Amino acid sequence: MKGFFLIFVFLFSANAFAGWDEANAAYRVGDYKAALREYKILAEQGDAKAQFGLGAMYLDGKGIIQDYKSAFPWITKAAEQGHSRAQLFLGIMYDDGIGTDQDNKAAFHWFTKSGEQGNAEAQFFLGIMEYDRLDGTRAHMWWNIAASQGNAEAQDLRDKIENRLPPSQIERAQDLARECVAKEYKNC
Repeated sequence: MKGFFLIFVFLFSANAFAGWDEANAAYRVGDYKAALREYKILAEQGDAKAQFGLGAMYLDGKGIIQDYKSAFPWITKAAEQGHSRAQLFLGIMYDDGIGTDQDNKAAFHWFTKSGEQGNAEAQFFLGIMEYDRLDGTRAHMWWNIAASQGNAEAQDLRDKIENRLPPSQIERAQDLARECVAKEYKNC
């Protein structure tokens, strides 16, 4: 009985993995209808990567009519499962009111979730939100962290804000950045 269970689990997971490979292969060669079909099957089974892929297809309008409101629940499901890129996209959707009402608090929440996983793009957006809140020190901190991961836009904004901040604030921002990295981006 135990052997049967292990074989069942192996076969089931192999089929799910094959569907993911098929979906990505189809997407890469521009067969969006096939990718859509495969993503949808996996997304309905709760696969976060497929949920994100399906939501992204709705956002881009590839293989399906572009529909931001249909993208939103799929991106949300993936984000709620901890998919970093989905969390980033959900932050952008809330920030810009794409497929949902504009909500800065929700945008900040999802950028933070993604940023805590080391996503430099999310950290870049956190810097923008802190700057918009008139907190140049925290904006510098996030842009410094994102820049250290190769985000050129963050590096540019960090360098520009340094011309406006007093040395004590720059030093504080650098201290905060070091502390944040040491804490692996959690509770910054």
